[in-house]
Amino acid sequence: MAVRGQFENSNEVGVFSKLTNSYCLVALGGSESFYSVFEGELGDIPNFPIIHCSIAGTRIIGRLCAGNRHGLLVPSTTTDGELQFLRNSLPDGVKLQRVEERLSALGNVIACNDYVALVHPDLDRETEEIIADVLNVEVFRQTVAEHVLVGSYCQFSNQGGMVHPSTTVQDLEELSSLLQVPLVAGTINRGSDVLGAGMVVNDWVAFCGMDTTATELSVVESIYKLNDAAGPGRVANEMRDSLIDSVQPWTNNR
Repeated sequence: MAVRGQFENSNEVGVFSKLTNSYCLVALGGSESFYSVFEGELGDIPNFPIIHCSIAGTRIIGRLCAGNRHGLLVPSTTTDGELQFLRNSLPDGVKLQRVEERLSALGNVIACNDYVALVHPDLDRETEEIIADVLNVEVFRQTVAEHVLVGSYCQFSNQGGMVHPSTTVQDLEELSSLLQVPLVAGTINRGSDVLGAGMVVNDWVAFCGMDTTATELSVVESIYKLNDAAGPGRVANEMRDSLIDSVQPWTNNR
């Protein structure tokens, strides 16, 4: 499902959090109501840490890091203490890498799910190789509606994605083909086109800013398929359902 939240007085929840299919990062110094929104949806999931942290001494963690269930990339300005804390807090099997990159707001220049990453056209070749290795994804240099900050103007999961409202139909089809997920051009937070800052999403839940309208929320739930038996156990449920469907005709024919 899609849930509204707010960090202090800001609706840019994607600036102060990072959500993947295996962990969630939230900024230090938020209100209890902000954390309770995440705890309410993610707190009961086993081995799914909600990590309260800072990156480079700041709270804008969602814009500074990029990650998926395979790994997490943080900028070179991340302190040794922050790096060690993240390493101790992340689930086993999640790689953590500090990246020496001129474009250090990694969340603005990288958009990814568990299989594919779109990156700023001017990213270093070495950074591109690190992204492919640590996040275990295919990497494509792309723009979204002629914007180079792909991490700011699109947001996609393994189920679907949203892109800048000015994206042409041709670009939408091209991006959808690259990512192998359905895409829609849309907004968040009552008309904001900065989707990466306005929301975070994984395969079963999205967190949007408090200003997000009911219409925007329904688009989010639809394109990311959040109404489908939501939860990390959905795949297991689908497998069980398909097994029951295949068994029933056999039992009916006896």
